[in-house]
Amino acid sequence: MKPIIKKENVATLFESKFIKVFDLQYEPGRHYYDATRRPLDKLMAVKSDEEFKKALPDAVTCIVILNIADDEPKLLLSREYRYPAGQFLLSPPAGLLDAEDEITENPILTTALREIKEETGLDISAADNLHIVSPLLFSSPGMTDESNALVCAVLNLADTAALSQDGALGCERFDGFELLTKEAARSILKTGTDSDGIFFSVYTWAAIMYFISDLWR
Repeated sequence: MKPIIKKENVATLFESKFIKVFDLQYEPGRHYYDATRRPLDKLMAVKSDEEFKKALPDAVTCIVILNIADDEPKLLLSREYRYPAGQFLLSPPAGLLDAEDEITENPILTTALREIKEETGLDISAADNLHIVSPLLFSSPGMTDESNALVCAVLNLADTAALSQDGALGCERFDGFELLTKEAARSILKTGTDSDGIFFSVYTWAAIMYFISDLWR
């Protein structure tokens, strides 16, 4: 059975608007540290099993697949600057789930629709397909409870003229799109780097795997 961590045994070590660090005392004199976006009352570590199963993710990552007229399907990725890595990394559209998203009928899909529009310029119509692949995936439960949902959007387009990164907000920085065929996606998967030899995130890896496995069909 997992150790039970009670709120009264959690101490705040650092707190700012964007990140917090908590000391999770799981036994007397034994400590584990959690870097998180969440406030104390929303920490995964102090949730009951039922609360855990109903938890929303911190963010949503979108697997965007384009069905372009007279062309083969392509996976849409962006080159987005990731500050901790110091590089433009090949990335799927993604963004944080906001407080106002939580009160909607489907918070995950609401977030996905907004982020796809902001980061690609594309709207999703009734003729397209939008579905949840995974409601919550942990990034690294060894040092953080940060999580992402995975959503797949399959868009039917006449062309790519509407693609745009002009909707970037705040600290977001982009340097163009990559539209990957299955062959190109497999090549990146095998090498573990993009065409410039730059590493990418596990969520990019997941998007590529979902695309080339045809699970989106």
